[in-house]
Amino acid sequence: MSGQVKLVDDSLAKSAFDASAFISPYNLSLEEAKRVGQAIGCDFFLLVRSAVQRRSSFERDEYYDAYAFVFLVSSRSGRLIARPYTTQISGKADDARRDLDSTISATANLLIEKLRSAVKSELNEAPPPAMEEPPDERSLAAKNFRAPVPFRRLKPEYTRLADEYEVTATVDMLVDVDADGHVQRTEITRWAGYDLDESVDKDVRSMNWRPAERDGKFLPMRFLVRYNFKKIDKVPKP
Repeated sequence: MSGQVKLVDDSLAKSAFDASAFISPYNLSLEEAKRVGQAIGCDFFLLVRSAVQRRSSFERDEYYDAYAFVFLVSSRSGRLIARPYTTQISGKADDARRDLDSTISATANLLIEKLRSAVKSELNEAPPPAMEEPPDERSLAAKNFRAPVPFRRLKPEYTRLADEYEVTATVDMLVDVDADGHVQRTEITRWAGYDLDESVDKDVRSMNWRPAERDGKFLPMRFLVRYNFKKIDKVPKP
C-alpha cells in the first residue's frame, strides 16, 4: 500500500497501539479506536489477525488453514470501515501460507478503495439527529419513565465465521426508536467483525418495539443495546 497512501512508521504505530493495552484488540469501541488513532497520529489504521491453523474433519484428513482477518479502522470516526477475510486451505502448512501471501496485493487494493470511499463519506456525513436518551434512574426525568423494550426478543446469531475461529466479542449498538416503536437508525459503537455486527443489526431491526413512555405519553428515544458472543462447546449426548 506504500505507493498509494502515506504510511506511519510501523514500529512506532505498534508501540502506540500496544501502550493502550486493550484486553480485546479486535473488539474496540468507537472512542477507543479514535484514541488509539490519535496516539498513532494517523487517519486510518489496520489490525491484522493471521495464522496457519491445523484442522481435521470427518470429510478429510488433516489439513492446514492459512487465514487473515484485516480490520480497516477510521481514526476520525472510530468505525470499522472494512474487514476483508481470506483463507487458503492446503495439505501442507507451507503451501497454505504461500497461497495466502499471494492474495496480499488484491486485499491491499480493496483496502485502498474502501479507504478512499470512507474519506469522502465521512467528510460529507451529516450529524445524527438530536434525540433524548434514557435518563439516569436517580434523576427527576426518570419519574414515571418507561424505557423502550421489544415485544419479542431475538437472539442475534453467533455466526459461522465467529464459531470457526472461536471468537469472544461484545457488540454495542445505539438504536433510535420513534414514538410509534419503529427503528429509525442504528449505529455500532463497539464493533467485532466476523459478521457479528451485521447479525446484531439485522435482529434489532427485526424486533417490534414498545416505545419509551413518560407520564403515559410515547416518545422517541435513543438507547444502547449490548450483545455478548462466545463460542459454547457442544456437549455430546450420552
